Amino acid sequence: MSDKAAPTIPALGSKLAAEGFGTFLLVFGGVGTALFASNHFTDPGANSAVYVAVALAFGLTVIVGAYTWGPISGGHFNPAVTLGVAAAGRVPWRDVGPYIAAQMVGAVVASTALTLIGLFGPDAWLPAAQDAGFASTGWDALSPGGFGMMAAIIIEFVLTAFFLFVILGTTHPERGTPFAGLAIGLTLALIVFIAIPVDNASVNPARSLATAIYGGTDALAQLWVFLVVPVAGAMVAGLAYRALFDGTVSAPSADLQR
Repeated sequence: MSDKAAPTIPALGSKLAAEGFGTFLLVFGGVGTALFASNHFTDPGANSAVYVAVALAFGLTVIVGAYTWGPISGGHFNPAVTLGVAAAGRVPWRDVGPYIAAQMVGAVVASTALTLIGLFGPDAWLPAAQDAGFASTGWDALSPGGFGMMAAIIIEFVLTAFFLFVILGTTHPERGTPFAGLAIGLTLALIVFIAIPVDNASVNPARSLATAIYGGTDALAQLWVFLVVPVAGAMVAGLAYRALFDGTVSAPSADLQR
């Protein structure tokens, strides 16, 4: 009879708390950097530094969150990721709704906290940040580079699918790596580097919702793209990964190897 204790699984409540806190960190860190840095360091020489800082902030928050809360909930912090990994068969569908609710709450609490900080900022700082879109994702006037709606749709679909391939590959139950959190965080930083000029970089419906509710009518009107397209990209990637990369064969027996 073995004395070894049976492995334990975190309760759903613990998983939801982890997803909420992780998504809060992602939005508070990434969007907070975008708001405070881009509205303070505005001379031409500082623009590229702000661009780098925002991308790294998103990536670093994912790295920190993945190693802090990933062992509890899987460290999704993103409704598209949750749906994508469910499509890949990695999490039960019954957990998807609660996960998404926790992520949305964490994201909105984070953007609300950023708004409260702005209330005590310099005169007219908060109205100026909101007039500028509050770091919302979007196209045309909300696109830093002036890109249109189809550009936003294409880049969100492609980059979210790419993100899911990285997540599913590095966290594979048999072929995964202990450096998955680092790889995933650096991938998100790369994604933000690519997508900021096009649509301010989403690949995360919770992040887009959190900023749109404070970003004005244009941000809210365009929000549907950033709710629908990342989910579509993630689910296609989840199904494709399962079909393309999860096929296995039995290893040859020792007798057959002789």
